[in-house]
Amino acid sequence: MSSNLIIAMWSGPRNLSTALMRSFANRTDVTKVLDEPFYGAYLTRTKKDHPMKEVVISSQCSIWDEVIDICRSSDQDGITYQKHMTQHLLDNDFSWTANLCNCFLIRDPKDVVPSFLKSWPDGDYVDMGFSQQLELFNYISQKNSNNPTVVDASLLRMNPEDSLKKLCKSIKIEWDSKMLKWSSGIKEYDGVWAEHWYPSVKNSEFFKPLTNKKEYNFSDKEKRIIDQAMPIYELMRSYIS
Repeated sequence: MSSNLIIAMWSGPRNLSTALMRSFANRTDVTKVLDEPFYGAYLTRTKKDHPMKEVVISSQCSIWDEVIDICRSSDQDGITYQKHMTQHLLDNDFSWTANLCNCFLIRDPKDVVPSFLKSWPDGDYVDMGFSQQLELFNYISQKNSNNPTVVDASLLRMNPEDSLKKLCKSIKIEWDSKMLKWSSGIKEYDGVWAEHWYPSVKNSEFFKPLTNKKEYNFSDKEKRIIDQAMPIYELMRSYIS
């Protein structure tokens, strides 16, 4: 294993991405964590009226090429873990990801869409990153001799140890049992948006087990977005080994 491995975990919103960031950040060998490094640049370019927009923009670098340079910079003393949102990808040039260890975190749209719209009712399909995630996945698959690792959030919640061990094996790092439990609270590596977007994770200490499946009463908007996203989710899920 390289001592300066950069793990880029590509996800959409409400995919357990923050919990997985907590899990990796708790590893002994992870010494650098980046929480959504493109968020400020994304808001600057799209001018989308997200909660805490101005605070987010002022909190991090918002110059696209400079953010890319930050993401390609590793910590020589350990693993760098990057939590990325695929809806933040506004350029089709993905060549800068070549030297990253790219992984993909997916979740059933029936669970993602209502949760996301509850936090930001003005959001729509493009704001949830489904198409962008598949586009990046296809690009990396074509560039590499094998498909990148895909993790399903539902399987992760169902059996965290099994899913995390498979993930570690796939990206050739040692299993660390510290990934199963972490301390609650806001972390120093969290983005300033944590208070709005991370209310449940803030109090978490482990991957919350799955309970009985919710019976959703979807709105017309939710149904439309779910129908658009479901084929992408099912396709990406087929790549889980």
